[in-house]
Amino acid sequence: MAQGSQEMIDPFGRRITYLRVSVTDRCDFRCLYCMAEDMTFLPKQDLLTLEEIDRLASAFVAKGMRKLRLTGGEPLVRKNVMWLIRSLSRHLGAGLEELTLTTNGSQLWRHAEQLVDCGVKRINVSLDTLDPAKFRVITRWGDFAQVMRGIDAADRAGIKVKINAVALRDVNEDEIEGLVRWSHGRGFDLTLIETMPMGEIGTDRTDQYLPLSLVRARLNDRFTFEESSYRSGGPARYVHVRETGGRLGFITPLTHNFCESCNRVRVTCTGTLFMCLGQDDAADLRAPLRASEADELLHAAIDAAIARKPKGHDFVIERGEKPTVSRHMSATGG
Repeated sequence: MAQGSQEMIDPFGRRITYLRVSVTDRCDFRCLYCMAEDMTFLPKQDLLTLEEIDRLASAFVAKGMRKLRLTGGEPLVRKNVMWLIRSLSRHLGAGLEELTLTTNGSQLWRHAEQLVDCGVKRINVSLDTLDPAKFRVITRWGDFAQVMRGIDAADRAGIKVKINAVALRDVNEDEIEGLVRWSHGRGFDLTLIETMPMGEIGTDRTDQYLPLSLVRARLNDRFTFEESSYRSGGPARYVHVRETGGRLGFITPLTHNFCESCNRVRVTCTGTLFMCLGQDDAADLRAPLRASEADELLHAAIDAAIARKPKGHDFVIERGEKPTVSRHMSATGG
């Protein structure tokens, strides 16, 4: 693939058009399925600067990336992150079709209007429960009222909100019907996600794992699902819920993987490119980024990495087994 090519094709013929960039591994929550409470985060000097992230993401846009999602950790806790978002927004309408982010919602009340000004039209907000006390248990440090304030601010600003909820056995499985009704009542899509075996969290994930095949079967007793061709660009597969009029998505890395249509790669806040969320193979983009002010080496490193993107992941959850990959989701980009 020559430099300047307007598309990236992996070895299995999949067009790579979606880049997720982690701007920080830090988060102001400690969600029990995501990280240990006493997490050790990267030294700040190890992170790419915001200017380097801008240049790196821009190189992907030049090579045909159409959707860019900023993630973390929690992206909105990165100092001066709005500068980065504003800078990246220059690509909208000039190759980039969407600039968006995934957030825990804690800082949305500060930034919602600025996000709109930067061309952000849609965001994902992680929210696993509507019970403030349970929210505190799941997030360990989170303030439910502050997240609701942020969601309300985003909604008022005209941002389309999608709620992401991780289905957790014996934690929120009795709330999922309520999450459907609340989300759709607010005009929000809802996506349910299976917990993923990434990083040590201090507990056995088999105690948390709730197959979405079981969740969907239970919801079938309450709702009428109509298959939908809607796609958001990610791995979720959607149905239309007749009773609520809303969309419900399922992300099922364990019960039914979504690899056959994968169009995504991820860059960490240190400049490491992971071609697959569930595999350890990675490419260092920081070295070529810093080796030259020109982008030839960077483009070549991206091409070489895409050329070895694997067919799929090997996620498995089994009692007593270590996570499939040792890095945490917060380090990879949620």
